[in-house]
Amino acid sequence: MNDIVQQARAAGVAILAFNVPYLPMLKPVVDAVVEQDCVAMLATARLEWYKFEARSPEAVQEEYARWARPPYTWLHLDHVPVIDEDDLQVDYLPVIQKALGLGYQSVMVDGSRLSLVENMQATRAAANLAHAAGVPCEAELGAVLGHEAGPLPPYEDLFASGKGFTDPLEARQFVQATGCDWLSVAVGNIHGAISGVKKDQKKVEARLSLERIDDLVQAAGVPLVLHGGSGIRQEYVRGAIQRGIAKVNIGTEIRQAYEVALRSSGSVESAQAAVFERTTWLIRDFFGLSGIAKKF
Repeated sequence: MNDIVQQARAAGVAILAFNVPYLPMLKPVVDAVVEQDCVAMLATARLEWYKFEARSPEAVQEEYARWARPPYTWLHLDHVPVIDEDDLQVDYLPVIQKALGLGYQSVMVDGSRLSLVENMQATRAAANLAHAAGVPCEAELGAVLGHEAGPLPPYEDLFASGKGFTDPLEARQFVQATGCDWLSVAVGNIHGAISGVKKDQKKVEARLSLERIDDLVQAAGVPLVLHGGSGIRQEYVRGAIQRGIAKVNIGTEIRQAYEVALRSSGSVESAQAAVFERTTWLIRDFFGLSGIAKKF
């Protein structure tokens, strides 16, 4: 899996990671990826087991096993936080170990709410576990906001201040100290809201600091990851991929498509059709990544 992400970076394309907070979403995402001759991850994050209906890493793995289509798809463990979105401590290493035992093909630890030193220590421990299983480990440095319970600052103020943006010098130090394989960075991207009425609202149309991405590519020396990929203006996200972002996470775009269709129709099949249509549009029209399977 690490080779594929490295090859994506070298080819100037990105691997999309589609989060599936509802288990029925998994099949239509796989179908769209295969139809578009793409390569993508099916991803599940800890918060999706508790705040949505993905249930558990075991449930996601079982559903994925029904529809998996290697080499087009693989299963990724997304955000396992050390401190979660409710500011609670998480016993994160057993969660990662469980996923590795279930056959997850890549994992992510999120120590971004810790100090730099604590984040490096937590990431090093997770990377050691993953590498012992022959699996790549993703980490996060900087603050990709949006999952917190409180309101975000006005987006333009956030972007102008660079608050939470990943520092290139820290990125170099972090990668060298932890051995992480991929690094999730904060460059103007934000997560979609996950609680209350806000989770149904359209995301802020985010921008990206392409100059900061250039600096981080040079400093980190590993493939960079863009979380909060939904809602970013197309010219920015495509520019980021051209500059070296090798993995982009997508959640809100397909989650809201599923939820809206399910509410309006009462039919899981209609909701799945909406997810297939939106995933197809994202791969083909928004990201322009149809046919990239030929590159691997």
